[in-house]
Amino acid sequence: MQDEIKKQVDVCVIGAGPAGMSAAVRCAEAGASVVVIDEQPIPGGQVYRAQKEQGHPNGSIFGPDYQHGASIIKAFNRAPLTHITRATLWRVDSENCVYWSQNGVANKTVAKQIIIATGATERPFPFVGWTLPGAMTAGACQIMMKTSGLVPTNAVLVGTGPLIYLLAAQMIDAGSPPQAIVDTQQSSSYVEAIRYAGGALKGRKVLFKGLKLLAKIRRAGVKRYTGATDIAAYGDQAVERLTFTAQGQPHALNTDTLLSHIGVVPNVQLTRAMGLEHEWDPLQICWRPRVDQYHQSSRQGVFVAGDGSGIGGAMAAQYQGQLAAVSALMSLESDGEMSLTEERDKLRALIDKEIGVRPFLDALYTPPKQSLTPSDQTIVCRCEEVTAGQIRRQVERGAHGINQIKTYTRCGMGPCQGRYCGTTVAHIIQEEAGIPMEKVGYYRLRNPIKPLKLGELASLTPIGESFMHKYRNKGTQNGSHPA
Repeated sequence: MQDEIKKQVDVCVIGAGPAGMSAAVRCAEAGASVVVIDEQPIPGGQVYRAQKEQGHPNGSIFGPDYQHGASIIKAFNRAPLTHITRATLWRVDSENCVYWSQNGVANKTVAKQIIIATGATERPFPFVGWTLPGAMTAGACQIMMKTSGLVPTNAVLVGTGPLIYLLAAQMIDAGSPPQAIVDTQQSSSYVEAIRYAGGALKGRKVLFKGLKLLAKIRRAGVKRYTGATDIAAYGDQAVERLTFTAQGQPHALNTDTLLSHIGVVPNVQLTRAMGLEHEWDPLQICWRPRVDQYHQSSRQGVFVAGDGSGIGGAMAAQYQGQLAAVSALMSLESDGEMSLTEERDKLRALIDKEIGVRPFLDALYTPPKQSLTPSDQTIVCRCEEVTAGQIRRQVERGAHGINQIKTYTRCGMGPCQGRYCGTTVAHIIQEEAGIPMEKVGYYRLRNPIKPLKLGELASLTPIGESFMHKYRNKGTQNGSHPA
């Protein structure tokens, strides 16, 4: 419900995907006042996008995992909570004040506990021609299919990871199979994955799903090139041709639609801007917020659940959302602590079982080195059109920190605020300077984390004291003029 937006609540949940919905429902059912803030018009996140209580008209195309979302959405829609849709969250301060805008008007919600469930974002996959019209990510194609029912024809899928095969199978079921799959997975990944074979046995269902997808792709006659390298797209005004090398042989495919993907990484824009502690995950090859076993972040009263805390999949995200909710309720002391402790331990066990297969999958679908550190002529920062070669030259001159590169090249200063270039820039620095990723670091993110109009800021209704008043006082106390 959204009839009356509460300004002060027990729990504010940011994001309405599997983790966010599950967390919100659990807190609301316990009697806590809950506000959920999300950018989308309906709940579901990316994995359950456009799913509804009564199901999706083309739900069979997206499989049983997608259809599972209908029951979660039904529980969410019936829970006694406030769901704020089409909202842009742009700041969370140290006092748990959540700032967001809707319909051009800024608002502020103060929460005793915050659960961040902003999910994952696709890992950037820069190659020559990736900025041409007609080149898009596999995730973007899924959004188009789920929300509009549009399926590309004669498309070529390039990259690696489960989503590549899932999307190919969905396109086959939709009657528009891809022309080919150009798989960048290298043989060395199989050797590395063997180390985690024990965990893979715990996730046999996941592995069987993958084998079924590959079998469907073979039956449909979709050509699959393996061990692909030297990916490049060409065209005068848009994508016309893809070239690559596979098994030592050069290949070229004519296509006007290129769908790329090399995995997903936690969306850390908000958690970084909040100043939460982060850690480098060498297996998933990404930064993620540091959380304890109950998903409490480095700040008391702030929890991070779902893929935003580390990639684990939709079911793990659902359990993590519930676990974060129980932990938040224990902090609020709104229920029997003994029963909550038991529930918390059961959820932790379910999560451990669900993510047991992850190390195997992470090793099996490790992004190839060439996709993490592209060739010199490849554009890395789309906003400012900065190439990999320009970044390497600055590293050679002694810029070994990612924020130095940002200053010297403007990488990360565009409208996306580093969402599309941050990981690639960091990998280039790491490779060229030969230093650990912990030393390279990540962009220093500043608020607002999303574009904000001055008119929206001026419309902010103060609670106690205004947003700008706090900055003015802070600047005066420090003996400096507020910037």
